[in-house]
Amino acid sequence: MRSERTAGVLLHPSSLPGKYGIGELGDEAYRFVDWLADAGQGVWQVLPLGPTGYGDSPYASFSTHAGNEQLIALDPLVDEGLLAKGDLAPLGRLPREKVAYGDLIPRKAAILDKAAEAFAAGASKARRSAFDEFVADNASWLPDYALFMSIKREYDAKSMAAGRFGDMWSNWWPKDLALGDKAALDAWRQSHGDAIRRVEILQFFFFAQWDALRARAREKGVRIVGDIPIFVAADSVDVWANRGLFLLNDDGSPVDVAGVPPDYFSADGQLWGNPLYDWTAHAATGFRWWIDRIRAALRLYDVVRIDHFRGFEAFWAVPAGEKTARKGEWRKAPGHELFKAIRAEFGEDIPVIAEDLGLITEEVRDLRDRFKLPGMKILQFAFDFKEGGKGLDPRNAFLPHNYPRECVVYTGTHDNDTTRGWLDKAGAEERAFMAEYLGLPSSAGSGEIVDGLVREALKSVADLAVIPAQDLLGLGSEARMNVPSTLGGNWSWRLEPGALDAGLAERLARMTRLYARSKD
Repeated sequence: MRSERTAGVLLHPSSLPGKYGIGELGDEAYRFVDWLADAGQGVWQVLPLGPTGYGDSPYASFSTHAGNEQLIALDPLVDEGLLAKGDLAPLGRLPREKVAYGDLIPRKAAILDKAAEAFAAGASKARRSAFDEFVADNASWLPDYALFMSIKREYDAKSMAAGRFGDMWSNWWPKDLALGDKAALDAWRQSHGDAIRRVEILQFFFFAQWDALRARAREKGVRIVGDIPIFVAADSVDVWANRGLFLLNDDGSPVDVAGVPPDYFSADGQLWGNPLYDWTAHAATGFRWWIDRIRAALRLYDVVRIDHFRGFEAFWAVPAGEKTARKGEWRKAPGHELFKAIRAEFGEDIPVIAEDLGLITEEVRDLRDRFKLPGMKILQFAFDFKEGGKGLDPRNAFLPHNYPRECVVYTGTHDNDTTRGWLDKAGAEERAFMAEYLGLPSSAGSGEIVDGLVREALKSVADLAVIPAQDLLGLGSEARMNVPSTLGGNWSWRLEPGALDAGLAERLARMTRLYARSKD
């Protein structure tokens, strides 16, 4: 991927400030885009924008195509006459400093239901025409998604009433619906037409708002870098509607699931639980499902980061039902053939960033480099002790003097602690090494070192430097977005109103110009 030298900020829309319990695609999002432009930034990086499931993770979405209804801005729906201002009152009692998903989701869903009903009953002729065009343009995925979600909503309620949470369709739905019996699905469409149409209308609201926001970003010279996980959630329309493309049993349950093997950091490895692809079936279609997925991502973003890129070369397969990832095995994936098909569809310059962190082999590097995909460099990883605790290694590939130009540098990612929080837990030797590397006195405090690391990322040779908003603000562990392999409390951090102010924009713009990452 060819890229000009530029810089950006990582901030998921849910983290934007606002009065309705979660960041939205409304006024605060437009203010953030304007702030990025004022700060000389050419990129806004977001996490996956799909609808989130149990655990609220953007990386466990019900669909690789759909948008997250919880991000729909409500004030525009009031302006359109679909809601009254008083309808939003239940959200005003939610905390503003974090996303309280358990309280937010049912309240906002009820409000969105009301807006969708009002739209169905009395949308203007122009809006109805725009909706019909949206439905036609998205016929490749929207009917399956709307059908899936209408069934899921009814049976999830029954599952939760029985005290079961996070169940997938193969465990809880009636067998004929779970396995896609045509007569059963046709009967459901007949009896649940209003529920299906509600899903379609809310997707129309989401995409209309996102398209308008993305147009504003383009106008301001800001590109959107998005994110897709390599694997999809078991409880998703992607698996339900494409069972032949996954390694599933006859009842729809996974044969094997994804994870990563035990390593220096985890004796049990990580058990993710995603169903695995039947790569033979994908190859037989010319990888059409993946090509459609990339096209859908580029409908939302200018550039796509693919999480766990190494899984395109080989993946860790764990028998379903295992409690840890210990008893897995490596299996090869047809990465070269897949990316040849993607290149044939989208051209030589594939707009993809490869998340090449973790256990990376020469084969993975060859796959990445053959298709000219930039990898990732994380500054927090640059100052870790070598295995065995024998000190810090100046040849560490994450130290800026070892970077290639074709990469993206981050101070940290959504899965890391904030840089301030990480520094506050670092040992004395690590802090001394950082201070020396950054040219700071050995007595430098965490705030000085965070600022130094931000500057180090910006002045590196990496084509793109992306700084999480938390690190620009020097926030501690209280602002961490996610702790991997934990459930509850993640994905909830939100910006304080006005935290990204004009003074910070001016300082960031000055550094961005100084290190030739600005168009000015």
